[in-house]
Amino acid sequence: MVFEGSSAAISHTGKVRSNNQDSGYSGANLFVVADGMGGHAGGDVASSLAIQRLQPLDRPYRSTDDAQASLQAATTTAAGDLIRAAKERPELAGLGTTLSAIIMVDDYAVIGHIGDSRIYLYRDDALTQITTDHTFVQRLVDSGRITPEEARYHPRRSVLMRVLSDMDADPELDMFVMHTQPGDRWLLCSDGLSGVVDEAHILKAMRLGAAPGRTADSLLKQALDGGAPDNVTIVIVDVGGAHAISSGTPTIVGSASNPTNVVVPAARTSLSNWLHPVRQAANEPTHFEPAAEYLEELIEEDRRRAKRRRLGWIAGMLVVLLMLGFAAFAAYSWTQTRYFVGADEDSVTIYQGVQQNIGPITLSTPLLDTDILLADLPEYQRLSVERTITARSLSDAEAIVARLQAVADANAVPTSLPTATPTTEPTPAEDAG
Repeated sequence: MVFEGSSAAISHTGKVRSNNQDSGYSGANLFVVADGMGGHAGGDVASSLAIQRLQPLDRPYRSTDDAQASLQAATTTAAGDLIRAAKERPELAGLGTTLSAIIMVDDYAVIGHIGDSRIYLYRDDALTQITTDHTFVQRLVDSGRITPEEARYHPRRSVLMRVLSDMDADPELDMFVMHTQPGDRWLLCSDGLSGVVDEAHILKAMRLGAAPGRTADSLLKQALDGGAPDNVTIVIVDVGGAHAISSGTPTIVGSASNPTNVVVPAARTSLSNWLHPVRQAANEPTHFEPAAEYLEELIEEDRRRAKRRRLGWIAGMLVVLLMLGFAAFAAYSWTQTRYFVGADEDSVTIYQGVQQNIGPITLSTPLLDTDILLADLPEYQRLSVERTITARSLSDAEAIVARLQAVADANAVPTSLPTATPTTEPTPAEDAG
């Protein structure tokens, strides 16, 4: 059964690379992205050979089992092609490629994957990463040692654990089958897109509902706007949908679109070539499959990085705590230069500090109990003292107390009243005498 839907494929060198080592394929039933590696020419050859071997798989299948068996067999054959290419042309030693492929069989998608290119599914307004990166940092994420966000900027994020290369005649692909339905949109891409454009922006482009070609153009523009340090390859596949049904004519992009013109540059005489006459690395490879001892070194390096992060975090926290402690001490010292007049039970008292408290911490202490009774003050002044009276200095506080003392003295109630002396009026008899 021929797949019914629409698709588009696009590939770009990017803004940094001098050549395109990616390849992509969009056909009637087969859709593939391959990201080559191995120097200036090795990546071109590897991804092109992979596409050439998989291209005959673009045909109808009786069952998903048949499609899986064909995909595994073609991938194994491609690995043999890479091994022979490296033997015949020593300058290609170390070449390899990632591979992410979908074969549509009726209502199912047969998926094969190795490396760090990705397959996403956009369904019901949600974007889901279907494949798992075969990278060193993904293992760190899976083990909980780093977060997915940290993985995006990890210095070893391009180190592959599994890849289609000249070092493994029997590559281990992730193979599985998923049910697909009308309205699904599949995205296959190299890490030139996924390493630059995050999933939130990919989702935003997908949900616009534009045709596959326009959506691929939009995603490529975002990658270029983000610097595009690597080649960018995008294949978008719509299942059914409102756009025109694909004619089934295959589209090949990237280095596989012109494999006969892949030129292997001659080795240049240089200091590095003199030191290593057997092999010259034309360009620093973006990916490679490390040996076991190298992975052990990487794991140990990551442990050291994790330890340094912990020590840095602890040192940072200590610095923050010291700064907070210093600020708290400075603030408390400042409060002890302030004074106010207030009430201490039934008398007027001078306090050192400020009226506010911080939770259970009191920012003032009684400095001088003046023995001026609140009862001796008029009501309005007694209330002022109970609400506290702010003083600019200790001498100002003493002046306030002196005024309160004068008022208290004037308002004091005498403790006893003078006794009146009785007067004796003369009797008439006394007046007569």
